[in-house]
Amino acid sequence: MDGVGVLIFFALVGAFICAKARVPSGAVAFTVVALALFVATPVGRGVPDAVAGFFSTVDDAATPVLNQEGSGASR
Repeated sequence: MDGVGVLIFFALVGAFICAKARVPSGAVAFTVVALALFVATPVGRGVPDAVAGFFSTVDDAATPVLNQEGSGASR
């Protein structure tokens, strides 16, 4: 994994080129490759846990509002 940084860079450049050429599927594919390579590095190993924690926090905050719990909003 010595050259993974170079691969991530080229994947991001490919995504940028595809976006400028108005090829959205290519840009998405290059971005997914870059993200997968980043998560495979030691620096990016915490990304899935951070995303899961973020969505858990949003879910915990939104559930009482969606279920109309609290704040005396009973019918």
